[in-house]
Amino acid sequence: MLLSVVAGVDGSAESLAAAEWAAREAVRKGRPLLLVHAWSRSPYSLVSVAANTAQRSEAERVLKAAADRLAGACPGLLIQTAQVEGPAITALSRLADGSELLALGRRTQRGLAGLPGGWVARGVISRVKRPVALVRAGEGQERSADVSRSRDVVLGIDLGHPCAEAIDFAFEEARLRRCGLRVVHAWCDPPPTAGEARAIGLFEADRPEEERSGLLTAVLKMRRDAYPDVPVIESVRRGKASSSLLRVAAGADLLVVGHRLGKQSHLGLHSSPTASAVMRHARCPVVVVPYS
Repeated sequence: MLLSVVAGVDGSAESLAAAEWAAREAVRKGRPLLLVHAWSRSPYSLVSVAANTAQRSEAERVLKAAADRLAGACPGLLIQTAQVEGPAITALSRLADGSELLALGRRTQRGLAGLPGGWVARGVISRVKRPVALVRAGEGQERSADVSRSRDVVLGIDLGHPCAEAIDFAFEEARLRRCGLRVVHAWCDPPPTAGEARAIGLFEADRPEEERSGLLTAVLKMRRDAYPDVPVIESVRRGKASSSLLRVAAGADLLVVGHRLGKQSHLGLHSSPTASAVMRHARCPVVVVPYS
């Protein structure tokens, strides 16, 4: 059974952009598309029947409008729709863990803890074990009529904790899009995680740029051998990781970063400053790939 690409739709410009991006992703991957609208039942018995009926009607309208729009843009794509009851974070997280990936709208205003505006996106990313794509309004449409050809995919790597899942995802995206892959590792001097890096023995904080370049090449070797048709540019930069990634991804088609599972609090997602910054400021869609 083919896993679906899932998009959360609430009628906003951001969610429609995410749905359009997800539709083209489903075409590339040969997967069906599932559009989902989540709503919660009214807790007040005197108004619950009318309120719930209105919510179901609105959900049906939003889903139909989105499905009709995407059917015209991606003829032949299998599009399914579903209403799910319950808190949006819980409902979408449950669907995401059984999907190929989940796409959500990305608001750009600053939220709590400097994360993208929107509790739903933050809460879902903190819970799910599948990739989550965040798409801003206007990013869902292809820059070219040919959806098989795109600009480069950018992958950010922390050599202290290289995320195999994110590396695999980025190489596969570059293959499907028939484009290049730019892999970026950046560090500050001294690096913020120097003590942790020494403890796990992957590299010394004072290693020169040449040694870091060699380590990056070694980390990518197996994937480069498995994807010989994907052009790869490796970049090792001294400086703030988020700034380096944002500069490289300014003209990219997609930015991929890893998120370590288990880092959360009562506020939701507890991602690294780098992941938080690129989710907030990147000018292209961002895919957050979880890892243990």
